[in-house]
Parts: sequence; C-alpha cells; structure tokens
Amino acid sequence: MENNYFYNNYRQEEVSTTQITLMKSLYLWMCIALAITGITAMAVEASYSLQQLLFSGRYTFLILVIAEVGLVIYLSARLFQMSFSSAMVSFLVYSFLNGLTLSVIFMAYTKESIASTFFVTAGTFAVMCLYGYFTKRDLSSWGNLLLMALVGLIIASVVNFFWANSTLYWAITYIGVLIFVGLTAFDTQRFKRILANQEINETTQKVALVGALSLYLDFVNMFLYLLRIFGNRR
Repeated sequence: MENNYFYNNYRQEEVSTTQITLMKSLYLWMCIALAITGITAMAVEASYSLQQLLFSGRYTFLILVIAEVGLVIYLSARLFQMSFSSAMVSFLVYSFLNGLTLSVIFMAYTKESIASTFFVTAGTFAVMCLYGYFTKRDLSSWGNLLLMALVGLIIASVVNFFWANSTLYWAITYIGVLIFVGLTAFDTQRFKRILANQEINETTQKVALVGALSLYLDFVNMFLYLLRIFGNRR
C-alpha cells in the first residue's frame, strides 16, 4: 500500500515534469518563430533594395502572400505526416515569409508605435497564457464560440475591404482583439491538456509544434489588431 502511494506520487511528478518540458518546448518554438518574423521585418525595413524587390513588382507581394497562406494551410493539414525536422523547418520558413509580408507595417506606422504596441501585445498575451494555464475553469466551451466569431470576423473583413466603412472597420478591430485574447487562453489550456500524461517522443513534439503555431498566430493577429488602435501612422 505504502509502495503504491509513493509510486503514484512519483508517476504524477514524472507526468507533471514531462508536461512542463513539452510546454516549454511549445513556447520556445513560438518565441523563435516570433524572433525570426521580427528580425526579417526589420531587415526589410532597413534595406531599400529588399523593399524594391518585394514591393516594386506588380505581383511579387501577392505571390508572397499566397505562398505564405498556402504553406500554413499545408503545415496545419500535413504536419503529423511529416517528420519532426521537416515540420520544424516548414514552421520556421513560414515565420520568415510572414516577416517579409509584415515588413509593410513599417511603411504605415512609426517605429515607436510598433515597438510600444508589441510590448502591449506581449503583456496581454502573457497574462492570458498564465490565465489559460492556471485557471481551474474549463475553457473548452469557448472553442466553438471563438471559432464562429473568427469566421464572422473574416467575412466582415472581406466585406469591408470593398465597402470601406469606418464604423465597421473599428468594430472589426476591437472584436478581433477580443477574439485573439480569448483564443490565447483557450489554446494554452487546450495544449496543456493534450500534453498531459504523455511521453516525450516525436509525436508529442509535433503536438507542441502545432501549439507553437497556434499561439504564434494568436500573438501576431492580436498585435496587428492592437496596432490599428495604438499605432501612429506616418
């Protein structure tokens, strides 16, 4: 009886340590991807020749956006059929492509407002990650609600691209912030639960990579919507 007690305690400690290790891996890959995106965007902003290459051609930027969207769709659908190293490289390539496309924000907003918005986003993101990780509340009910809201947000954004209504623009902006704030907490809890009671192997490392991609997208989208609010245009 006593031996079983100590064995169960040991197993719980082992599971907890494994879960923490996998979650650390998740956040490490997310941070690496964000760093690649940020450094790439700043490199483009600092190089006139790169700006000419990306933005002077009629279709260059469009092709880049299509390639980026295609890669993230492919990665989301095929990641578990790929080796971990291939999935990792694809994720990092996607973050690089995203940095190229996001470099355009330096043409629209001042560097100071981009930097301050980044720190606001980082603080908000960290708070929601901590909430999602430590809360005892079950956030699974948020999933369908946030998904429906995200679909509605995409449809409204497409409509307003042609309509160009300022009221709808700001409604989309604030709703977008709320959606990605909620998704940050939801995704954190979701992957914490998925990675519980697991061993560290190639499959669980891929799961952590999927989580890194999800939270990376949450962070980037939250940043872009907050930039609409706090950014100072040139």
